[in-house]
Amino acid sequence: MIKPPTFGGRIGRTWRESQPWWPAPDTAPAGAPNILFIVLDDVGYSDLGCYGSEIETPCMDALAGGGLRYSNFHVTAMCSPTRAALITGRNAHAVGMGAIAEWSTGFPGYQGRIKPQAATIAQMLAPHAYSSYAVGKWHLANMGDYPTGGSRDFWPLGKGFNRWYGFLGGFIDHWNPDLHEDNHPVQLEPREGYHLTEDLVDHAISYVRDHVTSVPGKPWLTYLALGAGHWPLHVPQEWIEKYRGRYNAGWDAVREQRLARQKTMGLVPGDTLLAPPNPSVQAWESLAPPERALCARLQETYAGFLSHADAQIGRLVDYLALTGQLENTAIVLLSDNGASGEGGPTGAVNIRRHMSMERETIEYGLAHIDKIGTQYSFPHYPMGWAQASNTPLKWFKRNTHGGGIRAPLVVHWPAGIRDAGGIRHQYHHVSDVVPTLLDVLGVQPPEVHAGHAQMPLHGISMVYSFDRADLPTRKQTQHFEMAGDRAIWHRGWKAVARHKKGEDFDADRWELYHLDQDFAEIEDLAGQHPQKVQELVDLWWEEAHRYGVLPLDDRDVERSLEWSRQQVPRSFKLQAGMARLDRQLVPPINDRSWRLRAQLREVQPTARGIVVACGSRFGGYQLHCQGGKAVFTYAVHESLSHRLEVNLPPGSATLEVTFARTGERTGRFDLWANGIHGGAAQVARTWLIFGMTGGLTCGEGNIPVTDECLPPATVSGLTIAEVVIEVEADSQAETNAFGAVLQEQ
Repeated sequence: MIKPPTFGGRIGRTWRESQPWWPAPDTAPAGAPNILFIVLDDVGYSDLGCYGSEIETPCMDALAGGGLRYSNFHVTAMCSPTRAALITGRNAHAVGMGAIAEWSTGFPGYQGRIKPQAATIAQMLAPHAYSSYAVGKWHLANMGDYPTGGSRDFWPLGKGFNRWYGFLGGFIDHWNPDLHEDNHPVQLEPREGYHLTEDLVDHAISYVRDHVTSVPGKPWLTYLALGAGHWPLHVPQEWIEKYRGRYNAGWDAVREQRLARQKTMGLVPGDTLLAPPNPSVQAWESLAPPERALCARLQETYAGFLSHADAQIGRLVDYLALTGQLENTAIVLLSDNGASGEGGPTGAVNIRRHMSMERETIEYGLAHIDKIGTQYSFPHYPMGWAQASNTPLKWFKRNTHGGGIRAPLVVHWPAGIRDAGGIRHQYHHVSDVVPTLLDVLGVQPPEVHAGHAQMPLHGISMVYSFDRADLPTRKQTQHFEMAGDRAIWHRGWKAVARHKKGEDFDADRWELYHLDQDFAEIEDLAGQHPQKVQELVDLWWEEAHRYGVLPLDDRDVERSLEWSRQQVPRSFKLQAGMARLDRQLVPPINDRSWRLRAQLREVQPTARGIVVACGSRFGGYQLHCQGGKAVFTYAVHESLSHRLEVNLPPGSATLEVTFARTGERTGRFDLWANGIHGGAAQVARTWLIFGMTGGLTCGEGNIPVTDECLPPATVSGLTIAEVVIEVEADSQAETNAFGAVLQEQ
């Protein structure tokens, strides 16, 4: 228990006989810099111009030119663990975030929450006069914390941040996002030209502005976590046009060009070779011309997306410069993991459909090529471009080879870094960032925070490298694990095992690389140095026991499904104007029968608006009223919807929608109004819950499901008494359906 300070004044009978006293205010260390984290999403090692890319990132390049680039910086292979390590200075499993937050299990290393024994940088700096602000992606809360009535202990404000504006999950629609502010969901008012990245940077600027004008002289920390460049690749068309034709040469040529630039820059040794192509990545020349056209457009979109994000970061940096804050602001810019191979060989216009329903064809992609990047797409590039993003490394996000865990890191702090434009080759890890900042400030991490004894920091300070490029790394050991993939680096050597899902962990083959001499992990030395392999494997197991990595678990989406079955209810009673249900917690209608009943009162002839909306046009359903009709739409995906309508009775109306499952992921919808049948629709293939890209609202909309009635479309001319949604119990068919999807991935 935290005891209040002892009163230091004197209390007499009246104020004239008394002496007032206030606790001394918190003070910042002398010269304390402001701190700005900028976290990019799924951006590969070579994707920034300052890391060898042809993608135009002038703002980030300028930060590198005025600061330091690290060539040997490592993160975890997925986003949530990296973010947990970044803001706590500890290893991800140790703080409860061994995988993405949705893949939480009942084991200590996989809670999907940052343990209270691991205070965040915001919590550590609060007693030193810092105020902290979070903007953008959080992805550090268990799905059990998502409900409006749930705990907020693991949301940003519960982790030491004064304000937060952003999104909880791993990805988001940048045109039509589900957003939160502080501790509650917010309704986004549609406006012309809206884009989420611009909105996030607007909020980052406003938080800093409000800070410096309300508490002048106090330092601030801002954590800006963008959705770019994670799919969906959403960006205004003019940014795509900037790159029209730039990728017609293909990913093989781009890899070679990027490596050549990296060598010229001094980022990689001059004798570095490209890692062999990853399996399933076809040679560009082997693709037919139509395939090349589609693949090139998807990469043009990604490049535009990243350039657009760079321009928004530039607005924030320009604001800091204009207000005289840039000189003493320590900017730490990084990506959370390597580039994503989830797009498959040819990418997709709608990656959620592509991953969980059916593979998109080249013909479909070409027919919809002009939608790519717009709100009518949910696109992702092919894995060949992910391989180029990770130049010169092998494998992707989710893997513990270099392509999954080596990331760009730029540190810009004019007041504290003299070697502007320098490159540092010391081996470091994302858990080293907090120790570095505390070292800069001369602040010790707390031994106890909020009554919880704190685990020690696991990272080390990088300050020694700020002024000395020639010093050897002070890091000794770093382990990695992601869904069964394992690796360990120790004093220049790396052992790594790529695990195949479902197979015996003991059968995994460990590779061995001497990273000090083999940047791209090309020459496997395991056969030549079996004792070194065994030494490192034994060390990995020691680290795994020490830092909570065990038990090994190669499941991925199944973990979320298991949680949903145990925690998400099967009956929902909704009220008009209620807070949005998060997309992870909506009624679980996967491949099962279900029904919706809406009780309406005081229905006028002019009645209109959205009664219930769930999901989006990429997978969702909506019941709305307009023109004297009740209309139900079931959107299978962006190009296929089923629509039913029935006359809307005046006065009191009971609207009912039923879905009767007739086979695996097939069934029939029926719509009634006061018992009068309005029609039926046969659905040949339903979507799965993990195809959802939006939450559930009642009495208004938040994300478009159908263009026929667009959000917010708040109901008028009627009163919603109650809406009830009921789903049947789990079916074996659902398990089979998920199994089929997982096999496809």
